[in-house]
Amino acid sequence: MNEFSIHKFLPGIAWFFVVMVITFLPGENVPGNSLLERLYFDKWVHAGIFGLMVILFIRPLVVSSLTESQKVRYFFRIALAVSLWGLATEFIQKHFIPGRSFDIWDFVADSIGCGLAYLFSKHYLLRHQP
Repeated sequence: MNEFSIHKFLPGIAWFFVVMVITFLPGENVPGNSLLERLYFDKWVHAGIFGLMVILFIRPLVVSSLTESQKVRYFFRIALAVSLWGLATEFIQKHFIPGRSFDIWDFVADSIGCGLAYLFSKHYLLRHQP
């Protein structure tokens, strides 16, 4: 079996679709809470869900036979691609999802989550592979 077969990426693919469904909910279906809004809870959630997506796509590469430098290059590309997906979702929300808008700070949070996941993968997962 190919070490890069699609079944190894299924957790990342599944999470991508979960995030897509959540991200594309109409505005009236998104719960609000003034205490959580003051704590910027939604930004933490953005960072977490996009960071997790990066890790789920990186994980199959960690255990692959690629060289360490190849893995790190792929890790960066995955983090960048997921971050750009976060930006794309903001434009999709602005133009196509009722009651939603573009929020640059959501994109910043997405990108921070992606960056942290990249660093975690590079400095921890790569060094502690099974």
